Amino acid sequence: MNGHLITVDGQSHEITPESLKGLIDSSARFWLDLDGLDHATADSLLHRTFGFHPLAVEDAEHFGQRPKVDTYDGYALIVVFGATDDGNLVEVHCFYTANYLVTVHHDPCSNLKTLAERLKQLPGPRPDHVMLLYRVIDILVDGFFPVLARLDDQIDELEDDILQRPTDEQLGRLFDMKRSLISMRKVVTPQRDMFVTLLSGGYELPGMTPEAERYFRDLYDHLIRISDLVDSYRDLMSGALDTHLSTVSNRLNVVMKQLTIIATVFLPLSFLTGFFGQNFGWMVAHLTSLPVFVFVGIGLQLFTVGLLVMFFRQRGWLGSEGTVPAATPGQRPPVHPARRWHVLHPRHRAGTGAATAADR
Repeated sequence: MNGHLITVDGQSHEITPESLKGLIDSSARFWLDLDGLDHATADSLLHRTFGFHPLAVEDAEHFGQRPKVDTYDGYALIVVFGATDDGNLVEVHCFYTANYLVTVHHDPCSNLKTLAERLKQLPGPRPDHVMLLYRVIDILVDGFFPVLARLDDQIDELEDDILQRPTDEQLGRLFDMKRSLISMRKVVTPQRDMFVTLLSGGYELPGMTPEAERYFRDLYDHLIRISDLVDSYRDLMSGALDTHLSTVSNRLNVVMKQLTIIATVFLPLSFLTGFFGQNFGWMVAHLTSLPVFVFVGIGLQLFTVGLLVMFFRQRGWLGSEGTVPAATPGQRPPVHPARRWHVLHPRHRAGTGAATAADR
Protein backbone atom coordinates (compact mmCIF):
# COMPACT_ATOMS: atom_id res chain seq x y z
CA MET A 1 0.00 0.00 0.00
CA ASN A 2 1.44 3.38 -1.05
CA GLY A 3 0.38 6.79 0.14
CA HIS A 4 1.21 9.67 2.43
CA LEU A 5 0.04 11.00 5.79
CA ILE A 6 0.35 14.74 6.37
CA THR A 7 -0.66 16.49 9.58
CA VAL A 8 -1.66 20.12 10.07
CA ASP A 9 1.95 21.12 10.77
CA GLY A 10 3.05 19.86 7.35
CA GLN A 11 4.94 16.85 8.69
CA SER A 12 4.80 13.42 7.06
CA HIS A 13 4.16 10.37 9.20
CA GLU A 14 4.35 6.63 8.73
CA ILE A 15 1.03 5.04 7.85
CA THR A 16 0.29 2.54 10.62
CA PRO A 17 -2.89 1.74 12.54
CA GLU A 18 -1.18 2.90 15.74
CA SER A 19 -0.15 6.30 14.38
CA LEU A 20 -3.57 6.86 12.86
CA LYS A 21 -5.30 5.85 16.09
CA GLY A 22 -3.20 8.34 18.01
CA LEU A 23 -4.04 11.16 15.60
CA ILE A 24 -7.75 10.33 15.73
CA ASP A 25 -7.81 10.19 19.54
CA SER A 26 -6.05 13.55 19.78
CA SER A 27 -8.51 15.14 17.29
CA ALA A 28 -5.57 16.16 15.11
CA ARG A 29 -6.16 17.48 11.60
CA PHE A 30 -4.48 15.41 8.92
CA TRP A 31 -4.77 14.15 5.36
CA LEU A 32 -4.27 10.46 4.57
CA ASP A 33 -3.92 9.54 0.89
CA LEU A 34 -3.96 5.83 -0.03
CA ASP A 35 -2.80 4.64 -3.44
CA GLY A 36 -4.17 1.13 -3.94
CA LEU A 37 -6.26 -0.60 -1.32
CA ASP A 38 -6.94 -4.30 -0.90
CA HIS A 39 -9.72 -5.85 1.15
CA ALA A 40 -7.58 -6.55 4.20
CA THR A 41 -6.21 -3.00 4.34
CA ALA A 42 -9.65 -1.51 3.80
CA ASP A 43 -11.08 -3.55 6.66
CA SER A 44 -8.13 -2.79 8.94
CA LEU A 45 -7.81 0.95 8.32
CA LEU A 46 -11.12 2.25 7.06
CA HIS A 47 -13.47 0.08 9.09
CA ARG A 48 -11.65 -0.77 12.31
CA THR A 49 -9.35 2.22 12.73
CA PHE A 50 -11.56 5.01 11.37
CA GLY A 51 -14.90 3.34 12.05
CA PHE A 52 -16.39 4.08 8.65
CA HIS A 53 -19.65 2.40 7.71
CA PRO A 54 -19.27 -1.01 5.96
CA LEU A 55 -21.17 0.30 2.93
CA ALA A 56 -18.75 3.22 2.61
CA VAL A 57 -15.78 0.87 2.96
CA GLU A 58 -17.26 -1.43 0.32
CA ASP A 59 -17.59 1.53 -2.06
CA ALA A 60 -13.91 2.34 -1.48
CA GLU A 61 -12.98 -1.17 -2.63
CA HIS A 62 -15.09 -1.13 -5.80
CA PHE A 63 -14.21 1.57 -8.29
CA GLY A 64 -15.97 2.54 -11.51
CA GLN A 65 -18.75 4.47 -9.77
CA ARG A 66 -20.47 7.71 -10.66
CA PRO A 67 -19.58 10.96 -8.87
CA LYS A 68 -21.70 11.12 -5.74
CA VAL A 69 -21.95 12.23 -2.12
CA ASP A 70 -23.08 9.77 0.58
CA THR A 71 -23.57 11.32 4.01
CA TYR A 72 -23.17 9.37 7.26
CA ASP A 73 -23.08 10.32 10.93
CA GLY A 74 -20.26 12.85 11.23
CA TYR A 75 -18.65 12.28 7.82
CA ALA A 76 -19.35 11.99 4.11
CA LEU A 77 -18.08 9.84 1.25
CA ILE A 78 -17.45 11.93 -1.87
CA VAL A 79 -16.55 10.28 -5.19
CA VAL A 80 -14.83 12.67 -7.59
CA PHE A 81 -12.93 12.29 -10.85
CA GLY A 82 -9.91 14.02 -12.30
CA ALA A 83 -7.56 13.60 -15.25
CA THR A 84 -3.89 12.63 -15.18
CA ASP A 85 -1.15 14.14 -17.34
CA ASP A 86 -1.45 11.33 -19.88
CA GLY A 87 -5.19 11.91 -20.30
CA ASN A 88 -6.47 8.98 -18.24
CA LEU A 89 -9.32 9.44 -15.78
CA VAL A 90 -8.60 8.91 -12.10
CA GLU A 91 -11.33 8.10 -9.58
CA VAL A 92 -10.81 9.31 -6.01
CA HIS A 93 -12.97 8.39 -3.01
CA CYS A 94 -12.82 11.05 -0.27
CA PHE A 95 -13.82 10.26 3.32
CA TYR A 96 -14.40 13.73 4.72
CA THR A 97 -14.83 14.43 8.44
CA ALA A 98 -14.62 17.47 10.70
CA ASN A 99 -10.95 16.80 11.54
CA TYR A 100 -9.36 14.78 8.77
CA LEU A 101 -9.60 13.74 5.15
CA VAL A 102 -8.92 10.25 3.75
CA THR A 103 -8.56 9.86 -0.03
CA VAL A 104 -8.44 6.47 -1.74
CA HIS A 105 -7.58 5.76 -5.39
CA HIS A 106 -6.45 2.68 -7.29
CA ASP A 107 -4.42 4.41 -10.00
CA PRO A 108 -1.40 6.66 -9.32
CA CYS A 109 -2.35 10.34 -9.29
CA SER A 110 0.47 12.81 -9.87
CA ASN A 111 -1.81 15.75 -9.08
CA LEU A 112 -2.36 14.58 -5.51
CA LYS A 113 1.38 13.98 -5.08
CA THR A 114 1.99 17.53 -6.26
CA LEU A 115 -0.55 18.84 -3.77
CA ALA A 116 1.06 16.85 -0.95
CA GLU A 117 4.48 18.32 -1.70
CA ARG A 118 2.96 21.79 -1.90
CA LEU A 119 1.30 21.39 1.51
CA LYS A 120 4.60 20.31 3.06
CA GLN A 121 6.30 23.48 1.79
CA LEU A 122 3.39 25.82 2.50
CA PRO A 123 4.42 28.47 5.07
CA GLY A 124 2.15 29.24 7.97
CA PRO A 125 -0.90 27.26 9.03
CA ARG A 126 -2.29 24.63 6.66
CA PRO A 127 -5.82 24.82 5.25
CA ASP A 128 -8.60 23.62 7.53
CA HIS A 129 -10.48 20.42 6.73
CA VAL A 130 -13.08 21.93 4.40
CA MET A 131 -10.48 23.95 2.46
CA LEU A 132 -8.29 20.85 2.24
CA LEU A 133 -11.22 19.05 0.62
CA TYR A 134 -11.55 21.98 -1.79
CA ARG A 135 -7.84 21.84 -2.62
CA VAL A 136 -8.02 18.11 -3.39
CA ILE A 137 -11.07 18.40 -5.64
CA ASP A 138 -9.72 21.57 -7.25
CA ILE A 139 -6.44 20.03 -8.36
CA LEU A 140 -8.30 16.98 -9.69
CA VAL A 141 -10.75 19.11 -11.68
CA ASP A 142 -8.03 21.39 -13.05
CA GLY A 143 -6.32 18.31 -14.46
CA PHE A 144 -8.94 18.28 -17.23
CA PHE A 145 -7.79 21.58 -18.75
CA PRO A 146 -4.33 20.49 -20.03
CA VAL A 147 -5.91 17.33 -21.46
CA LEU A 148 -8.54 19.37 -23.30
CA ALA A 149 -5.88 21.81 -24.52
CA ARG A 150 -3.87 18.97 -26.07
CA LEU A 151 -7.05 17.55 -27.55
CA ASP A 152 -7.82 20.93 -29.11
CA ASP A 153 -4.40 20.99 -30.79
CA GLN A 154 -4.90 17.44 -32.05
CA ILE A 155 -8.28 18.36 -33.54
CA ASP A 156 -6.73 21.37 -35.32
CA GLU A 157 -3.94 19.23 -36.74
CA LEU A 158 -6.35 16.50 -37.77
CA GLU A 159 -8.62 18.96 -39.57
CA ASP A 160 -5.68 20.25 -41.63
CA ASP A 161 -4.55 16.71 -42.46
CA ILE A 162 -8.06 15.74 -43.55
CA LEU A 163 -8.29 18.70 -45.94
CA GLN A 164 -4.87 17.92 -47.42
CA ARG A 165 -5.06 14.14 -47.66
CA PRO A 166 -7.79 12.07 -45.97
CA THR A 167 -6.73 8.59 -44.84
CA ASP A 168 -8.21 5.69 -42.91
CA GLU A 169 -5.72 6.30 -40.10
CA GLN A 170 -7.34 9.68 -39.48
CA LEU A 171 -10.69 7.98 -38.96
CA GLY A 172 -9.13 5.81 -36.26
CA ARG A 173 -7.71 8.87 -34.51
CA LEU A 174 -11.08 10.61 -34.71
CA PHE A 175 -12.89 7.68 -33.12
CA ASP A 176 -10.24 7.34 -30.39
CA MET A 177 -10.57 11.01 -29.45
CA LYS A 178 -14.34 10.79 -29.56
CA ARG A 179 -14.29 7.81 -27.18
CA SER A 180 -12.01 9.77 -24.86
CA LEU A 181 -14.43 12.70 -24.84
CA ILE A 182 -17.40 10.42 -24.23
CA SER A 183 -15.64 8.87 -21.24
CA MET A 184 -14.82 12.34 -19.95
CA ARG A 185 -18.39 13.52 -20.40
CA LYS A 186 -19.74 10.53 -18.45
CA VAL A 187 -17.94 11.74 -15.32
CA VAL A 188 -17.92 15.52 -15.81
CA THR A 189 -21.68 15.91 -16.26
CA PRO A 190 -22.76 13.99 -13.09
CA GLN A 191 -19.91 15.63 -11.16
CA ARG A 192 -21.25 19.04 -12.19
CA ASP A 193 -24.76 18.04 -11.14
CA MET A 194 -23.39 16.77 -7.83
CA PHE A 195 -22.03 20.23 -7.04
CA VAL A 196 -25.40 21.78 -7.91
CA THR A 197 -27.00 19.63 -5.22
CA LEU A 198 -24.15 20.33 -2.80
CA LEU A 199 -24.35 24.11 -3.20
CA SER A 200 -28.14 24.12 -2.98
CA GLY A 201 -28.00 22.48 0.46
CA GLY A 202 -28.82 18.95 -0.61
CA TYR A 203 -25.79 17.60 1.29
CA GLU A 204 -24.56 18.71 4.69
CA LEU A 205 -20.77 18.69 4.97
CA PRO A 206 -19.13 19.25 8.37
CA GLY A 207 -17.55 22.68 8.65
CA MET A 208 -19.04 24.14 5.47
CA THR A 209 -19.07 27.93 5.78
CA PRO A 210 -20.29 30.73 3.47
CA GLU A 211 -16.66 31.56 2.70
CA ALA A 212 -15.93 27.94 1.77
CA GLU A 213 -19.03 27.86 -0.42
CA ARG A 214 -17.50 30.60 -2.57
CA TYR A 215 -14.59 28.30 -3.38
CA PHE A 216 -16.85 25.38 -4.13
CA ARG A 217 -18.88 27.61 -6.45
CA ASP A 218 -15.63 28.30 -8.26
CA LEU A 219 -15.23 24.53 -8.69
CA TYR A 220 -18.74 24.37 -10.07
CA ASP A 221 -17.86 27.11 -12.56
CA HIS A 222 -14.83 25.10 -13.69
CA LEU A 223 -16.96 22.01 -14.21
CA ILE A 224 -19.44 24.00 -16.29
CA ARG A 225 -16.61 25.24 -18.51
CA ILE A 226 -15.16 21.76 -18.83
CA SER A 227 -18.56 20.34 -19.73
CA ASP A 228 -19.05 23.05 -22.37
CA LEU A 229 -15.60 22.39 -23.83
CA VAL A 230 -16.25 18.65 -24.00
CA ASP A 231 -19.54 19.21 -25.83
CA SER A 232 -17.92 21.72 -28.20
CA TYR A 233 -15.05 19.37 -29.03
CA ARG A 234 -17.51 16.55 -29.67
CA ASP A 235 -19.29 18.78 -32.18
CA LEU A 236 -15.97 19.72 -33.77
CA MET A 237 -14.99 16.08 -34.16
CA SER A 238 -18.37 15.25 -35.64
CA GLY A 239 -17.76 18.07 -38.10
CA ALA A 240 -14.27 16.72 -38.83
CA LEU A 241 -15.76 13.28 -39.47
CA ASP A 242 -18.29 14.79 -41.89
CA THR A 243 -15.48 16.72 -43.56
CA HIS A 244 -13.46 13.52 -43.95
CA LEU A 245 -16.37 11.66 -45.53
CA SER A 246 -17.22 14.62 -47.78
CA THR A 247 -13.61 15.03 -48.89
CA VAL A 248 -13.28 11.35 -49.72
CA SER A 249 -16.60 11.47 -51.58
CA ASN A 250 -15.55 14.57 -53.53
CA ARG A 251 -12.23 13.03 -54.50
CA LEU A 252 -14.04 9.88 -55.60
CA ASN A 253 -16.36 12.00 -57.73
CA VAL A 254 -13.36 13.71 -59.33
CA VAL A 255 -11.78 10.35 -60.15
CA MET A 256 -15.04 9.06 -61.58
CA LYS A 257 -15.38 12.18 -63.72
CA GLN A 258 -11.85 11.77 -65.04
CA LEU A 259 -12.44 8.12 -65.87
CA THR A 260 -15.72 9.03 -67.55
CA ILE A 261 -13.97 11.63 -69.71
CA ILE A 262 -11.31 9.11 -70.72
CA ALA A 263 -13.95 6.52 -71.59
CA THR A 264 -15.90 9.13 -73.57
CA VAL A 265 -12.79 10.07 -75.54
CA PHE A 266 -12.06 6.47 -76.47
CA LEU A 267 -15.67 5.74 -77.45
CA PRO A 268 -15.54 7.47 -80.91
CA LEU A 269 -11.98 6.26 -81.39
CA SER A 270 -13.11 2.69 -80.86
CA PHE A 271 -15.94 3.25 -83.34
CA LEU A 272 -13.59 4.64 -86.00
CA THR A 273 -11.08 1.85 -85.43
CA GLY A 274 -13.79 -0.78 -85.71
CA PHE A 275 -15.35 0.82 -88.77
CA PHE A 276 -12.16 1.20 -90.78
CA GLY A 277 -11.00 -2.21 -89.66
CA GLN A 278 -13.75 -3.87 -91.67
CA ASN A 279 -12.95 -5.46 -94.99
CA PHE A 280 -14.93 -3.17 -97.33
CA GLY A 281 -14.05 -3.46 -101.00
CA TRP A 282 -14.20 0.29 -101.60
CA MET A 283 -11.73 1.04 -98.81
CA VAL A 284 -9.41 -1.69 -100.02
CA ALA A 285 -9.49 -0.20 -103.52
CA HIS A 286 -9.16 3.51 -102.66
CA LEU A 287 -7.18 3.77 -99.39
CA THR A 288 -3.91 2.69 -100.99
CA SER A 289 -1.47 5.55 -100.25
CA LEU A 290 0.20 6.65 -97.00
CA PRO A 291 -1.14 10.25 -97.07
CA VAL A 292 -4.70 9.03 -97.45
CA PHE A 293 -4.20 6.53 -94.62
CA VAL A 294 -2.73 9.22 -92.34
CA PHE A 295 -5.53 11.67 -93.14
CA VAL A 296 -8.36 9.22 -92.70
CA GLY A 297 -6.94 6.81 -90.14
CA ILE A 298 -5.13 9.26 -87.83
CA GLY A 299 -6.34 12.75 -88.73
CA LEU A 300 -9.99 11.86 -88.35
CA GLN A 301 -9.33 10.46 -84.88
CA LEU A 302 -7.36 13.54 -83.81
CA PHE A 303 -10.12 15.76 -85.14
CA THR A 304 -12.68 13.81 -83.14
CA VAL A 305 -10.60 14.11 -79.95
CA GLY A 306 -10.25 17.86 -80.54
CA LEU A 307 -13.99 18.27 -80.89
CA LEU A 308 -14.54 16.35 -77.65
CA VAL A 309 -12.01 18.48 -75.79
CA MET A 310 -13.68 21.69 -77.01
CA PHE A 311 -17.05 20.31 -75.96
CA PHE A 312 -15.77 19.34 -72.51
CA ARG A 313 -14.23 22.77 -71.94
CA GLN A 314 -17.39 24.51 -73.06
CA ARG A 315 -19.39 22.50 -70.53
CA GLY A 316 -16.83 23.14 -67.77
CA TRP A 317 -15.91 19.50 -67.38
CA LEU A 318 -12.18 20.14 -67.73
CA GLY A 319 -10.06 22.26 -65.40
CA SER A 320 -10.00 22.67 -61.63
CA GLU A 321 -13.75 22.74 -61.07
CA GLY A 322 -14.97 19.96 -58.84
CA THR A 323 -11.58 19.24 -57.31
CA VAL A 324 -11.03 19.50 -53.60
CA PRO A 325 -8.70 22.41 -52.79
CA ALA A 326 -5.81 21.56 -50.51
CA ALA A 327 -5.35 23.59 -47.37
CA THR A 328 -2.81 26.38 -47.66
CA PRO A 329 0.20 25.72 -45.40
CA GLY A 330 0.02 27.93 -42.34
CA GLN A 331 -3.57 28.93 -42.97
CA ARG A 332 -5.75 28.30 -39.92
CA PRO A 333 -9.53 28.33 -39.68
CA PRO A 334 -11.17 30.81 -37.30
CA VAL A 335 -10.84 29.71 -33.70
CA HIS A 336 -14.07 28.43 -32.22
CA PRO A 337 -15.17 30.66 -29.29
CA ALA A 338 -15.29 27.66 -26.96
CA ARG A 339 -11.66 26.88 -27.77
CA ARG A 340 -10.35 30.24 -26.57
CA TRP A 341 -11.28 29.79 -22.93
CA HIS A 342 -8.57 27.35 -21.90
CA VAL A 343 -5.98 29.74 -23.38
CA LEU A 344 -7.40 32.78 -21.60
CA HIS A 345 -8.12 31.03 -18.31
CA PRO A 346 -5.58 32.31 -15.73
CA ARG A 347 -5.18 28.92 -14.07
CA HIS A 348 -4.41 27.26 -17.37
CA ARG A 349 -1.76 29.87 -18.15
CA ALA A 350 -0.18 29.31 -14.75
CA GLY A 351 -0.38 25.52 -14.99
CA THR A 352 -2.36 22.84 -13.23
CA GLY A 353 -3.16 23.62 -9.64
CA ALA A 354 -2.01 27.24 -9.68
CA ALA A 355 -2.07 29.09 -6.40
CA THR A 356 -5.43 30.37 -5.27
CA ALA A 357 -6.63 32.47 -2.42
CA ALA A 358 -6.88 29.28 -0.39
CA ASP A 359 -3.10 28.84 -0.67
CA ARG A 360 -2.57 32.11 1.04
